[in-house]
Amino acid sequence: MPNFPVNEAEISIRNTVFSSRFTPPWRGPTRLGKSSIAHAFSNIMNKLLIATTNLGKVLEYRVILKDLPIELLTLKDLNIKGSVEENGKTFKENAVKKVEFYSKLTNLPAIAEDSGLEIDYLNGEPGIKSRRWPGYEASDEELIGMTLEKLKGVPMEKRGAQLRVVIALAIDGSISTFDGILRGVIAEKPIAKIIPGYPFRTLFYLPAIKKVLGELTMEEEAEIAHRKQAVEKALSIIKKYLC
Repeated sequence: MPNFPVNEAEISIRNTVFSSRFTPPWRGPTRLGKSSIAHAFSNIMNKLLIATTNLGKVLEYRVILKDLPIELLTLKDLNIKGSVEENGKTFKENAVKKVEFYSKLTNLPAIAEDSGLEIDYLNGEPGIKSRRWPGYEASDEELIGMTLEKLKGVPMEKRGAQLRVVIALAIDGSISTFDGILRGVIAEKPIAKIIPGYPFRTLFYLPAIKKVLGELTMEEEAEIAHRKQAVEKALSIIKKYLC
């Protein structure tokens, strides 16, 4: 018999996941075999939780995974408002910490990530502190201004940078990690359009296509971005257990 936690918050979340149309097989007088239980669980096992509060990232994952026959759920869908303290020393540590927390909380397969900008001239800064680079939770405008100030007078050939992401996938009782990197150059001035939650996209120039990342549509970006690279490495596991 499944051993469910009795924590009230977790019960509330599970009541969201298990819809009113689904009655778990261990309820009621009849004892079901393994095949019947597997069938009963089929309506939740093709769900994947995207464990981020960043709506831009949620949209990007939806574009990247749109061809798979799985239902993507978000923290908002499950009314989860809490967050995980990102105090790891690497992208991987933070990603694993987040996916472990949310997958256990919801009892769902989940993807979480940590990502950031690494500037060559600044020895990899801001890295895992990309959002908290000044020492506090900075606004998009502050981060754009800080980047330009730190690279003031630096020639284009020395403004190389990369967007790095590490995703953690929790599924079937184990956690796997995958990384993706997109190389580019920090432009000398930002484009006018600022995508909320993505400040560095206004500065991240891609020489191969002669465009700043923020000029691309979400569909165009999803085809080349670091996040897609990481997800593609995870596809074999996702397909094996969820499709």
